[in-house]
Amino acid sequence: MVCACVDIGTNTTRVLVAEVKDGRLIEVLQQRAFTSIGLRPEIPADKIREVSRVVADQVELARQAGAEGVRVVATAAIRTAVNREEFLDGMSVNVEILDGGEEARMAFLGATRTLGSDLPGNVAVVDVGGGSTEVAVGTLADGVRWSSSFLVGSGVLADRYLVSDPPSLPELRAARDHVMEVLATRAFPAADCAVAVGGSAASLRKVVGKALEPTSLDRALGMLCSGPAITVARRFALDALRVKLLPAGIIILDAAAQRLDQPLQIGRGGLREGVLLDMAGS
Repeated sequence: MVCACVDIGTNTTRVLVAEVKDGRLIEVLQQRAFTSIGLRPEIPADKIREVSRVVADQVELARQAGAEGVRVVATAAIRTAVNREEFLDGMSVNVEILDGGEEARMAFLGATRTLGSDLPGNVAVVDVGGGSTEVAVGTLADGVRWSSSFLVGSGVLADRYLVSDPPSLPELRAARDHVMEVLATRAFPAADCAVAVGGSAASLRKVVGKALEPTSLDRALGMLCSGPAITVARRFALDALRVKLLPAGIIILDAAAQRLDQPLQIGRGGLREGVLLDMAGS
């Protein structure tokens, strides 16, 4: 079965098309557009029109690629907007707004079923998006047992604190203090291992490899803040917009790893993969 997921996020809108076969995903295509909705009280009308065009194009691309089913989901940027109904009315296709718990469940499913290795005991999945961060803890056998959604993401954090290019040390410290304060509002359950997913984690694979530990995260932060975003982007073959967001993503991932007391393994799949697996299972 070939399925597709269009994910309308705070920073990007992405489509993933894959064949689901025997519980595995075989990627057909994926595409990303930096739509930069942001986390704000009201989404402007021109931004709604822009996102609508991107979503329509991605849905058509998925159908041309042979997708039998297409599910379009939206996360924090739409979830928190006061004019979310206006946003939904402006889309040419049906869009499902995921609540924090469902977003965490999909990320957990996508992360744990695509990693390619056994995950013992309680598994934590940290999904850092542009507008929010979801943490889910559970087991492979029983799924999610605990989850929480935190209203802090790489886009929001970067916009609020990391205004210099590259970010200054005081800006980085202020951002870190804010994230630690937000994550301290929940008591995290114990985990035996942890997986990081989302745009920041996926991009960091090019910088640090497969594992995110305190030393590797500090090293990555130093490299990403060593010069202007455009210069660092060329060095690591990353998009300059992604480089601007990555220091914020690293800070959130590091804070989550500290709260879980576990290093983070970079996952192969997350929310979109979880949506596809959920579609095939249904």
